[in-house]
Amino acid sequence: MSAYHIGEHEEATGRRKTITAVVIVGLALALPFMPAAQQQQLAFLLRSSVLRPFVSIQEGLAAVRLHAVSTEEFQARLDSMVSALTNQGTLAEENGRLRKLLDLSRRLGTAYLPASVLRAGTAGSESMFLLDVGSDHGLRVNAPVIGSGGLIGVVREVRASMSIGMDWTHPEFRASAMTMDGEIYGFVRAERGLFREGGRMLLDGIPFHNSLEPGMAIVTSGLGGVFPRGITVGIVDQLAAETAGWRRSYWLRPAVFPGSATHVLVAVGTMSERPTDLTEVMQDSTTQRAGPIAGSGDRDRLEGPGS
Repeated sequence: MSAYHIGEHEEATGRRKTITAVVIVGLALALPFMPAAQQQQLAFLLRSSVLRPFVSIQEGLAAVRLHAVSTEEFQARLDSMVSALTNQGTLAEENGRLRKLLDLSRRLGTAYLPASVLRAGTAGSESMFLLDVGSDHGLRVNAPVIGSGGLIGVVREVRASMSIGMDWTHPEFRASAMTMDGEIYGFVRAERGLFREGGRMLLDGIPFHNSLEPGMAIVTSGLGGVFPRGITVGIVDQLAAETAGWRRSYWLRPAVFPGSATHVLVAVGTMSERPTDLTEVMQDSTTQRAGPIAGSGDRDRLEGPGS
């Protein structure tokens, strides 16, 4: 194409742009003086022709924003529903434990007092807990602390209106234990893992010539003068270690994970004033737990995770 034709084309394009600009300016100046009906007709004509692509884009953006708002609202409702269902499950579990604890309290009588458990939550105090009862309520040092499913720990310090206890996860905790038939004896202690959650309950000191089967219930033996006989401690899980000709040790699934306990029963009075054998009192709870746990490795059947 020659330079003449190129120049002519550019000149024609410039004239069209100028005419278009003049028309738009003229419409803008004349629009305020037009009747309302003509203004609406002209606006409709512009929206359906020149401005149609821009209107479509605007409608699309509005639809996207509306969809985003609806999604956020739906997500908020879903989160509220999940939270409500989770809280219901937690409350149902807590109510179940409280019902068991109330039933156990009725069977134990006045020798055991209900108490609330508080955790300090500070480093180094993971295995200790506070009780809202003390010497004013008849509490003494070395009083056993029992949960709805079995043994939790022992009281270490007593003050007027509160006390400090140590649960079975503490490195210094020891309890003489036996099988429910009283044939095999050992002692229970905690075996710490690399992390706090890795701590496990260990039944140690079992004579080498005796062996325990998974699912067997272990209870306190009453030896040592601290814990009465018959409190459920845990269920035999598997062999932990053995020393040829000497002894065996077994991992236990605890009857109670201390971190799940918010309410407990604590012994009051002197040891001579309390029953020394709780075998019959704890028998129903032990039987119920030994049944489903014996053939299962699911920790969710127990009372909850440790703290």
